[in-house]
Amino acid sequence: MAENERENGDGSQIRHKDNNDEEIVVGDDDEPEVNYRGIRAMPYIIGNETFEKLGALGTLANLQVYLTTVFNMSRVSATTLLSIFGGTTNFATLLGAFFSDTYFGRYKTLGFGSVASFLGLLVITMTAVFKGLHPPRCAPEAAQCVGATPWQMTVLLLGFGLMIVGAGAIRPCNLAFGADQFNPKTEAGKRGIDSFFNWYFFTLTFAQMVSVTLVVYVQSDISWSIGLAIPTLFMLISCLLFFLGTKIYVIVRPEGSFLTSLAQVVAVAVKKRRLKPPKQPWISLYKYMPPKSINSKLPYTDQFRFLDKAAIITGGDEMNPDGSAANPWRLCSLQQVEEMKCVLRVIPIWAAAILYHVGEKQQYIVFQAMQSDRHLGRRGTKFQIPPATYNIFSMLTLTLFVPLYDRAFVPLLRRLTGKPGGITVLQRIGVGIFLTIVESLVGAIVEDRRRALAAGDRPVASGHSGAVSSMSAMWLVPQLVLAGLAESFSAIGQVEFFYKQFPENMRSIAGAFFFLGSAAANYVNGLLITVVHRMTEGSAAGNWLPEDLNQGRLDYFYYLIAALCALNFGYFVMCARWYNYKGSGGSVEHEMSNRDIIDIDLDSRVV
Repeated sequence: MAENERENGDGSQIRHKDNNDEEIVVGDDDEPEVNYRGIRAMPYIIGNETFEKLGALGTLANLQVYLTTVFNMSRVSATTLLSIFGGTTNFATLLGAFFSDTYFGRYKTLGFGSVASFLGLLVITMTAVFKGLHPPRCAPEAAQCVGATPWQMTVLLLGFGLMIVGAGAIRPCNLAFGADQFNPKTEAGKRGIDSFFNWYFFTLTFAQMVSVTLVVYVQSDISWSIGLAIPTLFMLISCLLFFLGTKIYVIVRPEGSFLTSLAQVVAVAVKKRRLKPPKQPWISLYKYMPPKSINSKLPYTDQFRFLDKAAIITGGDEMNPDGSAANPWRLCSLQQVEEMKCVLRVIPIWAAAILYHVGEKQQYIVFQAMQSDRHLGRRGTKFQIPPATYNIFSMLTLTLFVPLYDRAFVPLLRRLTGKPGGITVLQRIGVGIFLTIVESLVGAIVEDRRRALAAGDRPVASGHSGAVSSMSAMWLVPQLVLAGLAESFSAIGQVEFFYKQFPENMRSIAGAFFFLGSAAANYVNGLLITVVHRMTEGSAAGNWLPEDLNQGRLDYFYYLIAALCALNFGYFVMCARWYNYKGSGGSVEHEMSNRDIIDIDLDSRVV
């Protein structure tokens, strides 16, 4: 067979091509055997993923520096713009997951996203290559720099827009598309999926290391034109590799809209809102489970009981011969109602994730590094570590701690608690949220020290943004390590939580939900920075977030973040005590390995 196409769950029509490349459509009775070619497809998919991450991360990792040094934007404006860009990018994953599952399928969505990402990187590279597409260089002694023209900003935002479209299409689909290439019903297929996850994680980590070291160094110390052209070339290679493997991919058809069932529950519950709730709903409500549904059967829960009315049978409700409702817009099953409750229960937990992301991703870390001593070794040496490269310490912490947690901490905690995962998923998320409080407090203490040294008689250099403190930038590492630890607990825990608590037919949305929380956090962070900047600009204590951090009080801003994270931790504890796990109301079994989900978390850090 030259090409195969299958569909999950309901066993509906399967499309494939025979040896003569003639398309054949068959149904349940004569379903052909799908020709899985996972090992042959893996080089194309892994290659596509590796070069896609090298392209995206190689550009995104250093955008703060690019906007402030090439486009002469203020630090507040650049940080706010990137917060909006990051939020919109993560929000787009929800739309990408919806269109993939409902209309286009993962193959077409990934192909479209890869091309869009390449075009976006190409446009941003052009803004560095052509002098007419960026403002003139600003001298260090200049009192005021020339800003970008409306035309220059339009071209830059066009590149951002294309990257948003590309990331929104790629992120919710890439892992699932790779797993589609292996037969999950055979031992060989299961081993192939494990191998794919291993290689996927390795190449993702490799891409991040290259991006924040080699590519960032070329951009900051050699040439922005060359430094941005390299990721663009990587993205072009990614597109070519993806399409070269087309004939051997297993391509899964979209399953249709899952939102219809949720909308039916809300609509019917509103129509029947005047009905009295039954005394024993777990007995009297309408029960029907589609025979080929991929969703697990859910027991009755007493939360959000107003939705139960959607499953009350009235005199006008008719049934089909198989027991299903003749008009699902007049009567919903208990299963549909419970699936809707699953989605609603997740939302308060998701809301706590917003401030977690605000506390964990400290937006000013690059600017702190720019005004710290970044020399490697003695100060007399010429080589300096690029500011954006310091984020590698957070990545290294995450990479090293996750296997240690799985191999050492989980077995120990399992013996103490008797729980398969050592601790519950919500407890793991809570640990990460608590660590953001500590991270912000450490950040405030370090910034106070950096500022004090810069204000004294020992600055090592000066520039347009102010004096460079004699404090080594390596003092920023502790808060970055804490950020990596927080991610290893809370971020990975969130992905696992969403994956398990959403209905099975919404798992693409579950993956996108994590990015949606990060998206909201980006908007909140941008708003918070703007409000603090404007409110403190004319205050007696001075602006907390000026261009020159030595003249501001970034440490106060970190204390503010710590206070918000503390309030968020209290809110999360209340939500966790209220939450009922899907299916049983107990703790979730630790069924999903960290390597299956860590890639989703690492994807989020590119913005």
